[in-house]
Amino acid sequence: MVFFSFTARMIKPSLIPRDYKTPMNNASTKGKKTRVPAMLIGIFVLLIAVFYFKDTTSSVQTTPAGNDDRRPHLITIPLPDASGEESNTSTPNVNIQKSVTTSARPAFISKDTQRKYTVKSGDSLAKIFSKLKYSPTALHNIMQAGAEAEQLKNIKPGQALRFMQNNNGNCTSIAYDIDRVKTLNITSTEFGFVSSISEKPVEITHSTASAKINDSLFYDAKQVGLPDKTIMELANIFAWDIDFSQGLRQGDSFTILYETRHIDGKQIENGNILTAEFINRNNKYQAVRFVSEDGHAEYFSPDGKSTRKAFLRNPIDFARISSRFSLRRKHPVLSRIRAHEGVDYAAATGTPIKSTGDGKVIFRGLKGGYGRTIIIQHGQKYSTLYAHMSKYGRYKKGKRIKQGQVIGYVGRSGLATGPHLHYELRINGVHKNPLTAKFPAAKPVTKNLLAQFKQQALPLLAQLELAKEPTSSQ
Repeated sequence: MVFFSFTARMIKPSLIPRDYKTPMNNASTKGKKTRVPAMLIGIFVLLIAVFYFKDTTSSVQTTPAGNDDRRPHLITIPLPDASGEESNTSTPNVNIQKSVTTSARPAFISKDTQRKYTVKSGDSLAKIFSKLKYSPTALHNIMQAGAEAEQLKNIKPGQALRFMQNNNGNCTSIAYDIDRVKTLNITSTEFGFVSSISEKPVEITHSTASAKINDSLFYDAKQVGLPDKTIMELANIFAWDIDFSQGLRQGDSFTILYETRHIDGKQIENGNILTAEFINRNNKYQAVRFVSEDGHAEYFSPDGKSTRKAFLRNPIDFARISSRFSLRRKHPVLSRIRAHEGVDYAAATGTPIKSTGDGKVIFRGLKGGYGRTIIIQHGQKYSTLYAHMSKYGRYKKGKRIKQGQVIGYVGRSGLATGPHLHYELRINGVHKNPLTAKFPAAKPVTKNLLAQFKQQALPLLAQLELAKEPTSSQ
C-alpha cells in the first residue's frame, strides 16, 4: 500500500496553476476530469503489486534455504487409487500420490556393447588392446584376475575374443573359448576383474569302426572315417605286439569301440578307445581300457594282463625299415663287411624319435660315425642307442625319461648316406635284434581290482563282437 500511495502522488495532477493568468475555476474543472483515469491506473498498479507479492511469498515458502531453485521441478500429479477414485485422505501427498519426475534433460542409460576380434598372426593381448584403444591399466588388471586369466597368454591366430565395453569405450569383460567345451570369462565387478571357466554340457555316446587292411593301417582306417588321433591311439595300444611299419599283411583287420562327444546334438570329436581287437597274421590281440584308483588309464588284455611292454617295438611311428639287424652287412659308406648291430629306419629329416622305454639319459653328444647320439639306460639290464640325429630333444644327460617321450629328430649326421635313425638294443651289454627280442610286460591289474576290471570289460567286449558281425559277413 505504501507503493500505491507513492505512485498515486506521483501521477496526481497539480492544482496550482502554472499560468497565473488562468482562472482558478478552470483549474478545478480540469482536476475533476483527470481524477477518474488516475484512479483506474492506481487500481491496475495495485493488482500488479498484489500479484507480485503473492508470487514472491509462494517462492520463498517452497524453496528450502540454501537450495538452488534452478534444479528440475517435481510435478506431482494425483492419480486414481485402486477403486478408480482420487484419494481424499489427510495423509501427506508424498505418501499417497504417484508422481512423475520431469527434468530439463532426459535420463542417460548406460548399455554395454559387444566387440568381436579374431586373433591374427603376430598378435599379442597387448597389441589387441592397443588396436581396440583399451587402456594398458585395464589389461594389467585383467591379467591379475586369477590363475585362469593366464590362458589368455595362449591365444592363437584364428581364435576369437569377445569383448564387452561401456559407453565410455572401456573394456568391461572378455570371453575366450579355450576349446570346444571350455570358455574363459573375465568380468569387471565393484571389487575389480574376476575370472572363471564355464563348460558346455557334453553328451558322450559309443561308436564302432571296423576295417580290413588292404593298403596300410593309416589309409584303411581313414576310409572308414577315423581321424588321425584315433588311428594313432589304436597303433599305440598294440605297438608292443605289432610292427605297423613292416609286420602288417593283407587280410589283417581291426575293430574298435570308442567314445564320441556331442554338444547340442552335434559331434565335436572322438574320445578314448574303450576296447579294441586287431587280427595280425592270424594272431588275435584284444585290449580294454581301465582307469586305476589314482586316475591313470591303461589297456589290458581280457584276463587283466597289460598290453604295454617294457619297450616299444619301434622308436618312430610308421617308418620304413631300410636296414635290418645283421652281423655280416656291407657298410654303405665304408664298403666293407661290418656287423650292423641295430635297425635303420628311413624317415624324413625332422621326424620325431621316441624313447622306447622308461630310463635315464647317460650320453648325449657326438659319437664318431654315429653323429649326434643319445644313449638311455633302462634299469640294470637294458640300454638303447639312437644315432644320426639332426638335433636333440630337451632331455639332457642325467635326466629321467618316460617311454614314448621325444628325445630327438631324424637326420644324417655322422656316416650316413641319407636321413634315417640307427637304433640299437643291448641286454646285459650284448647287442640284440630289437625286432625279435622278448620284453617283459608291465604290471597287470592288481588282484583287488581284477573283479572290478572284468565286470567293466565283459559288456564292452560284447559290444565289440556285435560290431564285428557286418565285417565277417562280407
